[in-house]
Amino acid sequence: MHRVIIIGSGPAGLTAAIYAARAGLSPLVIEGQEPGGQLTTTTIIENWPGTPEGIEGPQLMEQLRQQAARFNVAFRSGIATGIEVEHKPYRVLIGTERLETQSIIIATGASPRFLGLAAEKELLGRGVSVCATCDGFFFKKKHVLVVGGGDTALEEALYLSSLAASVTVVHRRDKLRASRIMQERALNIPNISFLWDTVVEDIKDPEQKKVTGALLRNVKTGETVFRECEGIFLALGHVPNTEMLKGVLALDPNGFIITGPGTATSVPGVFAAGDVADPVYKQAITAAGMGCMAAIDTERYLQGQTHEPGGRGHHASS
Repeated sequence: MHRVIIIGSGPAGLTAAIYAARAGLSPLVIEGQEPGGQLTTTTIIENWPGTPEGIEGPQLMEQLRQQAARFNVAFRSGIATGIEVEHKPYRVLIGTERLETQSIIIATGASPRFLGLAAEKELLGRGVSVCATCDGFFFKKKHVLVVGGGDTALEEALYLSSLAASVTVVHRRDKLRASRIMQERALNIPNISFLWDTVVEDIKDPEQKKVTGALLRNVKTGETVFRECEGIFLALGHVPNTEMLKGVLALDPNGFIITGPGTATSVPGVFAAGDVADPVYKQAITAAGMGCMAAIDTERYLQGQTHEPGGRGHHASS
């Protein structure tokens, strides 16, 4: 019987593990499909506090893992395929195995949507990015494309407009899905332009290990043109990794776990941290902060305090 099982090993899961271990809860971390989370696919991170020279994503995650191991956090490779929370003890499913636990922290993260091109994966971190606030600094005075047409795309474009020489928003339709206020702001920025009815067919150049441009196709005319650029930001949104939680926990319309107060979910004793419960900020540092919160909320829950986060009457829906 475990006191707490943490599902996910990104910044949220590992920070939760460090705090839970120091509180004497002997946490077990299920590492998941991508041990270390999204940061293992990024290159340099320059906005993690306390790293004045910046730090490589994989290096940061390895340091977090070592820190967790120092406090005797137990790790288990594998992918959680479901949770059973109808009655105590709760169970976390890994294939045919059922692990019993008194509490659960969900930190399964979110996965960025991609275009489905081979080149985008090869060039991720080498000119292709899914986060302007993470990587925009590297594109000062450069020409970049932003792919998408929702609020996320315009937020990325607005952020990049203060850094890049030019920002071109590439959208497959002839009008944006973004909110009116975001549209008005973007349309009034001189160095933001729009390519309508256009999709990205290919990204160049994996052989040079950097982005040199994109092959763009007009969906109405079929015309294909090559557009030179030095960066491509994919703003197609994120998909929270909550497939196994549908019908089990309260999720918002986009699939993110609804939390509150704190990191409590709709089931007492089940908490959520990081991108899986954060449709707004989606930063490594906020994920880590939520991991800390989830561990503290879990400790209080297990202590049986009267004001327990996630206790009955404190459901996120109330």
